[in-house]
Amino acid sequence: MAFRQANWNEPLIFELSGKGKIGQIPPKLTREEESVLQEAMKTFPADMLRGTLSDLPEVSEVEVVRHFTRLSQENYSVDLGTYPLGSCTMKYSPKICEVVSASPKMKNLHPLQHTSLTQGILRMLYELSGFLAEVTGMSKVSLQPSAGAQGELCGALIIRAAHKERNELDKRMEMIVPDSSHGTNPASAAMAGFKVVVVPSDDEGCVNLEALKSVVNDKTAGMMITNPNTLGIFEKRILDIAEIVHDAGGLLYYDGANLNAILGKTRPKEMGFDVAHINIHKTFGTPHGGGGPGAGPVGVTEELGKFLPTPTVEFNGKSYYLDYNRPRSIGKVRSFLGNISILLRAYAYILLLGAEGLEEAAEVSVMNANYLAKKVLATGRYVMPFDPKKVRKHEIVISTEKITAETGIRALDISKRLLDFGVHAPTAYFPLIVNEALMIEPTETESIEDLDRYAQILLKIAEEAYEQPRLLQDAPQNTTVGRIDDVAASHPKTMCLTWKMWKERRTS
Repeated sequence: MAFRQANWNEPLIFELSGKGKIGQIPPKLTREEESVLQEAMKTFPADMLRGTLSDLPEVSEVEVVRHFTRLSQENYSVDLGTYPLGSCTMKYSPKICEVVSASPKMKNLHPLQHTSLTQGILRMLYELSGFLAEVTGMSKVSLQPSAGAQGELCGALIIRAAHKERNELDKRMEMIVPDSSHGTNPASAAMAGFKVVVVPSDDEGCVNLEALKSVVNDKTAGMMITNPNTLGIFEKRILDIAEIVHDAGGLLYYDGANLNAILGKTRPKEMGFDVAHINIHKTFGTPHGGGGPGAGPVGVTEELGKFLPTPTVEFNGKSYYLDYNRPRSIGKVRSFLGNISILLRAYAYILLLGAEGLEEAAEVSVMNANYLAKKVLATGRYVMPFDPKKVRKHEIVISTEKITAETGIRALDISKRLLDFGVHAPTAYFPLIVNEALMIEPTETESIEDLDRYAQILLKIAEEAYEQPRLLQDAPQNTTVGRIDDVAASHPKTMCLTWKMWKERRTS
């Protein structure tokens, strides 16, 4: 279990800069080529010319290579080891999907090219839309949203547009969310102009139906819900939930963050949903650490198709084209057609696995989560709320509440200590309805050996909590950066994200 992360004390690339250093020697231009270049430069507006390049670092090629190689060795990724962020689905991405996305034929395309020159990529996007419609059961899909949260906002705006067309928007301004929901659900609903109404969970970790019935009324615009939910529990009364919301005149929104657990088993449409987004970067194999990249396609029923963002990719039997003639569309939610590189990875992933492979991926993700749960809960030090004997889906939520009460060691300390063993910590303190929560999603890409090792590490850390609590409180020790102040690190006065910001703070 020995692990120690590389520590190079690496300077910023600007600090490596030295006047006159050359990173690449460009080919020498002929007089004719030089003349063509000069004439081309004259066509650029003066206010668009960069002028001096003095703000760019001047470094040699070998310095660039060593700098970024060292940075990569100080970092952690799913290619290095287990990365079980609950709900974030950080699973390994097949390299063939990366190859497809990195093809020069893809990279050299420009979004403003005429559609007669982009039939290949339009075909792929059209077919991917069809694949996702099949997976969700929805009638039509937009690939435009570039993240799950943006997909949520898009879906909430579609629900808003539907009620506006029915002349009911003035009164239908309440969006219901479970207390176990992803934080983006209430945030997206609020951004779309809705008042958020929270409904509690019952003693099984599912939506409390009686509480739901008490909050739905003629003000209800809809409900946003994940299934399986953030506890990894399938909402077995989902059809009843759909009926309650629909009977009140509302629409049901599917947060597709956990779709990985039910591929090939059921579909949002069959569960009664009207709108669904897919975190395509989770379900179809593109890890999204560091805040991106992502994609959050949105699918809708036939009735709601007219509200999807514009344009949509269509096929007239002869060629693929962009349909801008959508008068009831909510408009654009981002530029062009979406995060194409991620969409291409998903397209390749779906073709690679096929329908049977996608279903098997879901089955293995569920098996891995329950196998890990049994291992981790074996000693009784970690506990699982809401009936630990009940089968979970793709993820598990365990609590360190017992360890915390007996030793003072919290979920945060255990998360930090995990880094010392060369594995990534799970999501901590979520969902909020579980005290001292660790939310673990091993995914289908982890082997039984990986799962055994992760469980072994968690159990060892539980022992350390009783025998060497100070060790956990000071963790991590083996990483490039030790324990940081999590609050200060995310404070605007602390964050320094650009070279310009760094220079300004250094001189102030």
